[in-house]
Amino acid sequence: MLNPLTLLLVTVLSGVMAMAVLGSLWRAAIPGVGYWIAANAVAIAGLLAFALQGHAPRLLTFVAANEMLAIALLLVLEGSLRFLGRNRRPWSAYAGLVVVLAGICYWTFVVPDFGARVTLVSVYHAALYGALFVLMVRGRPPHRPRYSYYFLAATALLLCAGHTSRGIMYGFGLIAQKNLMEVLPPNILFLVLGILAQPFLSIGVVMLAHDRLAERLERLANVDDLTGALSRRAFLDIGTALLNASLRNGLPAAIAIVDIDSFKAVNDTHGHAAGDQVLSHFAAFVARELRVGDVFGRLGGEEFGVLCPATTAAEAVVLLDRLRTRLAASAPAELPRGLGYTFSVGVDQHRRGESLEQLMGRADRALYAAKAAGRNRVMAA
Repeated sequence: MLNPLTLLLVTVLSGVMAMAVLGSLWRAAIPGVGYWIAANAVAIAGLLAFALQGHAPRLLTFVAANEMLAIALLLVLEGSLRFLGRNRRPWSAYAGLVVVLAGICYWTFVVPDFGARVTLVSVYHAALYGALFVLMVRGRPPHRPRYSYYFLAATALLLCAGHTSRGIMYGFGLIAQKNLMEVLPPNILFLVLGILAQPFLSIGVVMLAHDRLAERLERLANVDDLTGALSRRAFLDIGTALLNASLRNGLPAAIAIVDIDSFKAVNDTHGHAAGDQVLSHFAAFVARELRVGDVFGRLGGEEFGVLCPATTAAEAVVLLDRLRTRLAASAPAELPRGLGYTFSVGVDQHRRGESLEQLMGRADRALYAAKAAGRNRVMAA
């Protein structure tokens, strides 16, 4: 039969490996990773303290060891909350930590009761695992793949069930045992469950961290970093899909090619930093003013595209001219004093059988006509 000490040492080794993997993600500044690394470090210390039972004071091997393992699990939950952007602390879990400490001390030094001590710790762990399960199921971002979130949720649910069973068995005296290092079948079974907890939790949080890295890479590919608008590639992909949908539904679709007027003069007069401010302000302004369903992207430099589904060219002209008028009437507080700008627009409507590039080509020619006519205007092809 497996020796409990051997199982504890194997768990310590898995914790060290998890810290190494999570440590490699530290510089990526992913929320929660610091908590997860700390959780593994505290768990390792707690397991080593457990392994010293019979060779060190009970204050270390019973009280400190149990408290450190409880803190480690609480840190996993804290890290998961931070990862999902929830900065509130689980104060009830911290209160439970104090109760666990008081109970362990009482049932270790005042009225020694191994079963009561195990039951208290199991109930606390089961509650935290249950909270982690609910957090992963309800807190998963809807736009992200489910696998990594559900993996950690399933792990938390399994461990919650295991600790609940353990608490019931020890609470009702179904297991006769005096310390965790005894080689008894139920003890080995629960130790194996505890050993699986460490690597499976670590695998789960590493999967979450890598999903966040993948999300960042997708954003870099699909979103312009300066303006927050869609990148050219993403705009073309989404635009093609929308045009195909419009054809299937028999609805019109219009596109507007937008260019900031005299942008080179802005850079030459106020500097490139001011030019970046203009681009950012323009993108934020347009994104606020567009309708739900309109697609907005940066095509390159100071040129942007707006795709308007279920919209005719005439309706798109009205929409863009309203934006132009509102911008001209505003005095952007975000920009350097005295810096204002206008934009010109070329608009056209999609025709059956043509590609998005052909439609954009005609709208682009309308844009050049607007520039030639004096800028700060909207023209249809």
